[in-house]
Amino acid sequence: MEYILLFAGFILLLYSGKYLVKGSVLLAQRFNISKLVIGVTVVSFGTSAPELFVSLIAAVNNHPEVTIGNVIGSNIANIALVLAFTAIIIPIPVKGNSIKIDAPMMLLASILLYVFILNGILGFFEGLLFVLMLVGYNFFSIRYSIKTNIANQDVVTEKQKHWIIIAVMILVSTIGLSYGSKLLVDNATIIAKEFGISERIIAITLVAFGTSLPELATSVIAAFKKEMDISIGNIIGSNIFNIFGVLGITSMIKAVPIASKFISIDIFWMLGIAILLFLFILPFKGGRLTRVKGAVLFVAYCAYIYSLFIF
Repeated sequence: MEYILLFAGFILLLYSGKYLVKGSVLLAQRFNISKLVIGVTVVSFGTSAPELFVSLIAAVNNHPEVTIGNVIGSNIANIALVLAFTAIIIPIPVKGNSIKIDAPMMLLASILLYVFILNGILGFFEGLLFVLMLVGYNFFSIRYSIKTNIANQDVVTEKQKHWIIIAVMILVSTIGLSYGSKLLVDNATIIAKEFGISERIIAITLVAFGTSLPELATSVIAAFKKEMDISIGNIIGSNIFNIFGVLGITSMIKAVPIASKFISIDIFWMLGIAILLFLFILPFKGGRLTRVKGAVLFVAYCAYIYSLFIF
């Protein structure tokens, strides 16, 4: 029964995240917000909403290893699994000026997380700083894009839906994320105990993969539609949000104790893979994430997962 409920949690997270993005985009359109602003704010939040809900539920229910493992595992999976898989299917050109801001910000967020967890706990003030940095990052990204003429007033022209339909879509999706997260956390914990596997490993592998499903779907679909900026931008933006938003909000609500292996092992894998991606997309304009680079990232992911059961 636990496996059925776990799978149900995955499905609920995937579809709730999808319709949260759809509803939020429709809401933004009613206010004539440009595609750029929608992408920077709504899409990155929507695809990271499962991580946020899972981490919050886990923290409140005293499963801190799931909270931190979900974020670190998701950030690793987003790059070395989702983006790697996308690049293997279709090589991704790097041509967006915004990458000049986003990629260094992702590295900064990762380094700050490492510094903040060295004392074994992520508390309120660290979380507050993360949230403030997220607000500042979004504000600066939008201003920079407008200033450099990347932003435009090209608003998606789908048929407008009534605001009540949009509100219901967002509300139902949010409730779905909440219940899906609880199903995922509760049943993943039960399965871990049955097999004698630590919550850390379950969180980094199974839970992280489940919460990365929206990023996987978004990036692969964007790649097939030749919207390559969305593929790589979605991943980098989601990784930034996972640290600044997910851990920031969660640790402001409840302090998150950090197990020693996250500090001595997992955080270094996350940093290493983030640096590898940073090097692979240089120069930020005119570079290319090739199939070979995607394969290297995927091999790194496999090596990391293998190491979890060795060390």
